[in-house]
Formats: sequence, structure tokens, C-alpha cells
Amino acid sequence: MKKIQLSVALLAVIITCATTAFVNKPGKWVSIFNGKDFTGWHAYNKTEPVSDKWQVEDGAMVLVGRGGGDLVTDKEYENFELELDWKISEKGNSGVMWGVIEDKKFCCPYSTGPEMQVLDDEGHPDAKAGKDGNHKAGSLYDMIPPTSFDIVKPAGEWNTAKMRIDHKANKGTFWLNGKQTVQFDLTGPGWDNMVANSKFKTWEGFGKYAKGKIALQDHGNKVWFKNLKVREI
Repeated sequence: MKKIQLSVALLAVIITCATTAFVNKPGKWVSIFNGKDFTGWHAYNKTEPVSDKWQVEDGAMVLVGRGGGDLVTDKEYENFELELDWKISEKGNSGVMWGVIEDKKFCCPYSTGPEMQVLDDEGHPDAKAGKDGNHKAGSLYDMIPPTSFDIVKPAGEWNTAKMRIDHKANKGTFWLNGKQTVQFDLTGPGWDNMVANSKFKTWEGFGKYAKGKIALQDHGNKVWFKNLKVREI
């Protein structure tokens, strides 16, 4: 009888471990830009086709002039990793956001979506704004500066960025060119304190949504994005 009970208990443990492993197994990497057109993307809060100020050149989506509007994914994401390459023009500024909610009461993706900064640190004045470098490339914009200001490549050169948003672990992490730049809590006192000390402290919806869209910013400067892919975790 004891042997039978032991075998049943062992079988239960094996099943539990296998089930847990299956549930926690990350998804496959999925391309979210096909390098040919804007399938899977649209302009924020709009239904018409993407503006011709956004173009596709050599497998990259390119904002060629002011007025293209911010782009957002058709799909929403909650727990995920995002990888992409970006290149910014001289004196250029842009950003990548997550947790973006489309609603007419919000003007822009940055009303709700926190931002990974994309910037020409050498040429754009925003690099000297904010506090302790928290407007520089690779920062959690206006909240946490990157661990180093030497990671980013100059204007006109490609940078590889990665973002991991894991609400199950309550952690957000950014990398730039293979090096971790920031890590932060997504909710709770740590997050609340950062927001309270930022320009977003009075913004109704900022950082409030676990699930939302990914956005690429039109800041009026030429910027390139390619090799965009997501893995849900």
C-alpha cells in the first residue's frame, strides 16, 4: 500500500512539473513587420491607411517627415519580449512605447504608454533635459537613465534594442546593443514613486494598463525601424 501511495504521489509531482513547464514555456519569436508594407500596423486612433510620410525602404519602416503620426500594432500585448533595430537621423528624436491604449480621450500613445527612448544623444537637446540623463537613448523616458551613456551608436548607425515586459514577475527591462540599460517594477510603490517624480505624475492613464499596443513615435524627425519581432512570455 505504501509503495502504491508513493507511486501516486510521485506521478502527481511529475504531472504538476510538466504542466508548470508547459504553462511557463515562452512563445516563439514572431515578426511584427514584414519588411514590405504596414500590415499589422496602423496610425494611432485612426482607421485610414498609414500616411505616406511612413515608407518602407530596404526592409525598414521609415518616417520620412513630420505628420506621419504615431504607429501602433493592431494586436495588444501584456507579457512579452520585443526586439528591433533602430536608426535615428542627426538631431533626431523618437521612441518605442508599450501598454498603449487607443481611446479618443487620449491624444497620443505617450498618454498611456511608457517609453524606451530613441535619440541622437550628441545632437538633440533633449539629451541634456530631464534628470541625470533620463532622456537619453535607452532610458525609461523621464524616469530612469541608462546604466551607461556610451552604449548607444551615433546618429545614422543601427542600434539593436530589446524590451522585456513581464507583469507576472512585475519587472520591465531594456537592453541596448546587448547591454542592459534599465530595470524597473511595473506596478507597486517602486513604479508609483518613479511616476510621482516625473512629468507624468498628473496624467490620468499613464502606465495604468498591463495590456496594450506597441507604438513607434512620430517626433517629427527621420527614424528607421527594422527586424521587429515579439515573443509572448
